[in-house]
Amino acid sequence: MFESFWQTLTGLLSPHGPVTAAGATSYAPGDYSIHFFLQLAIIILTCRVVGWLGQKLLAQPQVVGEMIAGVVLGPSLLGLAFPDLQSAIFPKETKNVLYVGAQLGVALYMFLVGLTLRLDHFESKARSAAVVSASGVIAPFLIAAAITPFLLTVPGLFAQGIGTGSATLFMGACIALTAFPMLARIINERGLANSPLGTLTLTAGAFDDAASWCVLAVVLATFGGGSGIATVAIGGAILYAAFLTLFGRRLLAPLGRAVEAKGEMSMTVLAITLALFALSAFIMDAIGIHGIFGGFILGVFMPRGLFVDELKRKVEPLAVVMLLPMFFTYSGLNTRMDMVNSPSLLLVALGVLAASIAAKFGACYLAARACGEDNRTALGIGALMNSRGLMELIIINIGLQKGIIGPTLFSMLVMMAIVTTMMASPLFEWVYGRRARETGELDALPTTAVAAGGR
Repeated sequence: MFESFWQTLTGLLSPHGPVTAAGATSYAPGDYSIHFFLQLAIIILTCRVVGWLGQKLLAQPQVVGEMIAGVVLGPSLLGLAFPDLQSAIFPKETKNVLYVGAQLGVALYMFLVGLTLRLDHFESKARSAAVVSASGVIAPFLIAAAITPFLLTVPGLFAQGIGTGSATLFMGACIALTAFPMLARIINERGLANSPLGTLTLTAGAFDDAASWCVLAVVLATFGGGSGIATVAIGGAILYAAFLTLFGRRLLAPLGRAVEAKGEMSMTVLAITLALFALSAFIMDAIGIHGIFGGFILGVFMPRGLFVDELKRKVEPLAVVMLLPMFFTYSGLNTRMDMVNSPSLLLVALGVLAASIAAKFGACYLAARACGEDNRTALGIGALMNSRGLMELIIINIGLQKGIIGPTLFSMLVMMAIVTTMMASPLFEWVYGRRARETGELDALPTTAVAAGGR
């Protein structure tokens, strides 16, 4: 009976298209939809279950569980234990379909992040935040300059022919990155939103992310494309950003007024907003940068107030629960922990992890101390700034897609992203939060804090 069931199931997942010239059966359009809906169901359920386990057993936000769930569904775990099942559910021929869903999910999420970016955080702690931020960028790039020449000598980490400069810039961006969306969520959940520490850290994190994305844009524009493509990419991005800066709020303001007048967002306003989001992502993709930049920068200039509340109410649940997990799974399908299969490669992976923590945590801690913060506050700042989260996965996926890095380095950086993200909350509570709550500096930690699913 089981054999009959298995044959029926594998028959459903087998290709049913015409035979190619090479004698293999190709995939028909219906085969892609069968796989996609099965993949989507498995992805959503796995991410929720692993995320729930992460909350209950490890006191980690939902996003950490989802990051791990992506690796679970890939060749590193499911593919290692049940290779035939994993390849039947996620055949390589369907990865392009999943890739499109993943890009939609992450670009839409970054659009929502742009909507909630609070520029008022950049004022009260601007000087101290600038020092912490500068240290959190300069030190990682110095570390990257020190370790990248060695990494280039290890076969398979970087693409063949990549220059030391481009490789160093990419590694520097990866190490310098702070998970700004997750940082904002942790700060709110931990009762730090109105504290000097929270304001300073959030401001510095925003500066660091902006610097990392700018560097990544330069790397993408210059890597393997020649001066013409680089000029179009960098020039186009500057012109688009300048256009939105000068005219964006004025042109988009009628959308906000329409929502305020009606008291809710109509389907027409929602359709126009999503069409503008898709067009913005298309522009950034078309000029050679990446769709997520288009989503994020448009979100920054969208109307605030009720418009944001209504748009998040209508779009965020779908983006977070269904679309974004596809991105984590697509990352997991490209993660091959078995490629770190020798003591020397394991040492390289641990070295990258240690260097990343030292550069970010250490530099931000020392900078905060230099700005006059006490030891405990400086440690808390360093702990929060060291988190990479979803933003790291976005950058390294772009690097893999564009051919800058190989699967081995990709897997090492996935490990670094997961470890530094898992460190953030418990390390912060250990070095700062627990004592601050005991002395009354911070309110007691809500029991639902870690269940809110911060990103």
